Amino acid sequence: MTRHVEVMELVAQLKAAEETFALATVVRTVSVTAAKAGAKAIIRPDGTIVAGWIGGGCARGAVLKAAREALADGEPRMVSVQPENLLAELGVKPGENRDGVRFAQNMCPSKGTMDIFVEPILPHPSLIILGASPVALSLATQARQLGYHVTLAAPAADLVAEPDADVVIDGFQPRHFNEARRFVVISTQGKGDEAALKSSAGIDAAYYAFVGSRRKMTTLREKLVAQGIDAAALDRIKAPAGLDLGAITPEEIAMSILAEMMIERRRGQRLAPQL
Repeated sequence: MTRHVEVMELVAQLKAAEETFALATVVRTVSVTAAKAGAKAIIRPDGTIVAGWIGGGCARGAVLKAAREALADGEPRMVSVQPENLLAELGVKPGENRDGVRFAQNMCPSKGTMDIFVEPILPHPSLIILGASPVALSLATQARQLGYHVTLAAPAADLVAEPDADVVIDGFQPRHFNEARRFVVISTQGKGDEAALKSSAGIDAAYYAFVGSRRKMTTLREKLVAQGIDAAALDRIKAPAGLDLGAITPEEIAMSILAEMMIERRRGQRLAPQL
């Protein structure tokens, strides 16, 4: 019980620190196994078990492989480690998937069965907003409701209200991002456009957008390229930001941006329709 409590305490700490890891839990055992139902282990992306225990080498390889895959695609895994004769009775081979279960062979003398649930724990996707415009403030509020970790960077003098953000930076130089996918939106709308665009060029993200017309972005791009900013970094910024939903108010524009971000965020995660 003490070991279980210690593992869950570390899980809470890692979640609070926005770190990436997988939690493996033994959910069922049959016959003789080293670990019993309820045993847990915390696994880092590099395959290191930092806390807990789920048995020895009989299950370790299959669980670590499942953990790496789960962290890569964000989907949980169920692993069933069974002796060769039981796999044969089920008509499955080691490494085969059936009904959402990955089967692996138990090579240990105990010949027991262990079912392990592997859950990826990923930090909240990170939204970096550059600017303090009404759209920026609305975007921050709506994004937090959708589970984004929001960093808003803008000169303090430009803020007319306290932003609803996890982190607020004075200026356009946000730092210390979490390990999740990043989304960048420049919503300066005339106040520090060039400075914010320069800053965005140095951020590694899956999505970049500028709240402004395509014509304005073209003009700003020409100025920044003349100043030595990498043209390729500027060309990845979409303008105008958001889907064309006919949005007018800051709240509607923010919603259209989040809708566009959602397409990128969920890309590859939606299941194909069942015929």
